Amino acid sequence: MGVLNTVLVPCLTDNYCVLLHEPDSGETAVIDASSAPNIKAALNERGWRLNHIIITHHHTDHTAGVADLKASYGAAVTGPEAEADRIPGLTRGVTASTKISLAGHPINVIETPGHTLGHVTYHFPDDAMAFTGDTLFSLGCGRVFEGDPQMMWNSLSKIAALPGDTSIFCGHEYTLNNARFAMSIEPENEALQARVAEVEALRASGKPTLPTTIDVEKATNPFLRPQSHAIRARLGLEGALDWQIFERLRHLKNKA
Repeated sequence: MGVLNTVLVPCLTDNYCVLLHEPDSGETAVIDASSAPNIKAALNERGWRLNHIIITHHHTDHTAGVADLKASYGAAVTGPEAEADRIPGLTRGVTASTKISLAGHPINVIETPGHTLGHVTYHFPDDAMAFTGDTLFSLGCGRVFEGDPQMMWNSLSKIAALPGDTSIFCGHEYTLNNARFAMSIEPENEALQARVAEVEALRASGKPTLPTTIDVEKATNPFLRPQSHAIRARLGLEGALDWQIFERLRHLKNKA
């Protein structure tokens, strides 16, 4: 079992898909499929052939390329069982109890509803990687479209419980925008100040801000920091439950 190579593929306006390639077997997967032409170009550049399409949730900006890629490569399509009727060409529906792997690398399916009711996160424990779709972003989180704030907080908590060195690949390049909001919520956070400077430098040079890590997000992302006394004081919610802090933060970010 070789090391998985990862390639971040920019798609659409601000989406990211990720190619995963195991060089010994040649087995290749893509996490989410926003744009078939972009993914095909990245595959062709490296001489890789796509075997698996792995989907986090049903939104079109994560699935628009599925039909074309499946037809072109005969790739299997894996995605949340709860959204089977909303993901084109699905060949394998998964839940938290489903055992799956890529070229011998185990994949844990974590059910992370909130953004959509069937959203899942894929955790590769042996590779210290997780693909969080639109649940967790760097310095932010997804909007709560189909679930409720307590459900979304529970999902974020599952991701935050992963080992601190886990690399996090999210579905969008939202970090700079998220950084502005985070600074308005916890400006005294020195780790956040340093991360914002790093993000600004990366974007100024046209580089992605991903992957991030669990440790970085727990130190800087306000949506993972309801225990922060500074955040609670700023919101005037010192005695609130963690999910209620999250609810207020998500409400404020929606208006930002």
